[in-house]
Amino acid sequence: MTAAAIAMPAAARLPPLRGRVQAGAPLAPTTWFRVGGPAEWLARPADLDDLLRLLRELPDAVPLTVIGAASNLIVRDGGVPGVVVRLAPRGFGAVEAEAGGVVAGAAALDATVAEHAAAAGLAGLEFLCGIPGTIGGAVAMNAGAYGAEVRDVLDWAEVATAGGLRRLSNAELRFAYRRADGLARRAVVVRARLRAAPGEPAAIAARMAGIRAAREATQPVRARTGGSTFKNPPGGARAWELIAAAGCRGLRRGGAQVSEKHCNFLVNTGGASAADIEGLGEEVRARVRAACGVDLEWEIRRIGVPSP
Repeated sequence: MTAAAIAMPAAARLPPLRGRVQAGAPLAPTTWFRVGGPAEWLARPADLDDLLRLLRELPDAVPLTVIGAASNLIVRDGGVPGVVVRLAPRGFGAVEAEAGGVVAGAAALDATVAEHAAAAGLAGLEFLCGIPGTIGGAVAMNAGAYGAEVRDVLDWAEVATAGGLRRLSNAELRFAYRRADGLARRAVVVRARLRAAPGEPAAIAARMAGIRAAREATQPVRARTGGSTFKNPPGGARAWELIAAAGCRGLRRGGAQVSEKHCNFLVNTGGASAADIEGLGEEVRARVRAACGVDLEWEIRRIGVPSP
């Protein structure tokens, strides 16, 4: 069923918000791939109270999807039924450095949090400058890069639910590889505290510069891409090595291509559809399975319904 097919029922049940609510909102321009259909309803709550009202009053039968910077996301061509929530920096993007850490809103960019920590002479969060996305998404998927993950530095996260605001500890979030099993369905991360330690500003800046240079040198950062496509499988193998061994580097489907620079990245070379990108990813999985006997698991999140 497409988003348009169920627009009227969801509209009738959407609670009034002070923030912006848009019907049939295009999502493709917000994603790094620049593909995909519209949201049936796109809600940008004004603040925490607005978000809590939405979660409290939205009927459970209406689908709810939360997106952040949409940097690691495929929106399918048929659009996303129900309500898509996107937290705006104005209400959810504050970043404050304090003794021993940084408290950041879910809409704050990971790189921005790393920069705030560096400006305050706090070390340990440099890895965030190499992760394209927001803190909310980083907590939800236990994002990691360059030898560190969110679970290594997180003290707590505040989560909005239909029952109110909860503060979950690192242990309660039950982090695993690229996921937080302790996050309930329809729960929305709104704020998090990340540990950091006093450090030498010059050394912190040098580490961040090194991460940025390494990312520029090895990843297609200037292309329309969605970041790492597949999780590294258990056992120490790297997804990109398996993809290369299966002969998939440069493989194309429509306007989608496996990056020549880093073959765990898919890119929109121009004119790709979401179906092209997802279909190419599935072809890569099939070839790796046939060549290496390994089932690669998607790291990129895929939402919505296919085009009719």
